[in-house]
Amino acid sequence: MKLLGPLVLALAVIAQPAFAQSRVKDIAVLQSARDNQLVGYGLVVGLQGSGDSLRNAPFTEQSMRSMLDNLGIATTEGRARLKNIAAVIVTANLPPFVRHGSRIDVNVSSLGDASSLRGGQLVMTPLRAANGEIYAVAQGPVSISGFEAAGAAETVSRGTPTAGRIAGGAIVEREVEADFKDEQVLTLQLRNPDFSTAISVTDAINAYGSSQYGISPAREIDSRTIAITKPKGVSAARFVASIENLPVMTDTPARVVLDESTGTVVIGQDVRISKVAISHGTLTVRVTETPTVVQPLPFSRGETAVESNTQVDVAEVGTQLGTVDGTDLHTVVEGLNRLGVGPADIISILQAVKNAGAMQAELVMQ
Repeated sequence: MKLLGPLVLALAVIAQPAFAQSRVKDIAVLQSARDNQLVGYGLVVGLQGSGDSLRNAPFTEQSMRSMLDNLGIATTEGRARLKNIAAVIVTANLPPFVRHGSRIDVNVSSLGDASSLRGGQLVMTPLRAANGEIYAVAQGPVSISGFEAAGAAETVSRGTPTAGRIAGGAIVEREVEADFKDEQVLTLQLRNPDFSTAISVTDAINAYGSSQYGISPAREIDSRTIAITKPKGVSAARFVASIENLPVMTDTPARVVLDESTGTVVIGQDVRISKVAISHGTLTVRVTETPTVVQPLPFSRGETAVESNTQVDVAEVGTQLGTVDGTDLHTVVEGLNRLGVGPADIISILQAVKNAGAMQAELVMQ
């Protein structure tokens, strides 16, 4: 039996029991312990002629003059011709419970027409949250994973040389106020909302609470949210540490994910296909142009001409009729492989099967 590449990957990744056992910490997060996004505008200096062309990026020149004025350096009028500076957008995630003076990673992305940020140094850049307040300040050398080399007739590039990262490049200047130790009601949010999983998590926490504290502290709110009342006599951190390693049975809906850009097909364990007959053919049209140069006879005063010669070939293969059905993932894959088609054709077939109402699963297109 010939197995197609993407389908083999699907089997390797998700061929497991419908109900899988996981820890609470792996499938849910505390609502009070979330990241906060930061953003800032800054300048990267020290580039080797790969910065912004100030004519096409006038904001870079304005920012440079403003920075020099703040440093007490007077600048003359007239346009600058520098190529070692670039305007960038700096982004970061402020993790929960970070304290004043902690360091966080930042991402740096070019805003103008710079060709590369390699070798650049980010100048002190304040990072603001959605409320406009400054929570961190970033500065340091930019690390670039991509590169670009260009010649007169060819260009070679890998990755993105106009985006980089500074590990530990920002210092937290303001903390996000959070009195986690005083919270009496904790809220868990599932990463993948599902009513069955929410009930499993609630039952597991209640079983633990009954045996340790004599209470049932958890109650399900919806498919994503679980509210937990902290028992008396224990800190919030210690209580969360005791329940986050509880094993629970997780459930996932039947789902098929198709990515046409890469030809990836991922079929969930619980996908079922009713018995259907499929005829899938590939129509190939080939147009061949073979122009012929026609020369005039000697002394005929004619002109050289090009005579068109077009040949069109039409071929259709793979028009056999096959059946596909399956009560489990293995038989579904076997049925698709019997058709002997590639990943792109399988994507079309699964879309048609879904439209025919024979697929008992959600179809997700990426």
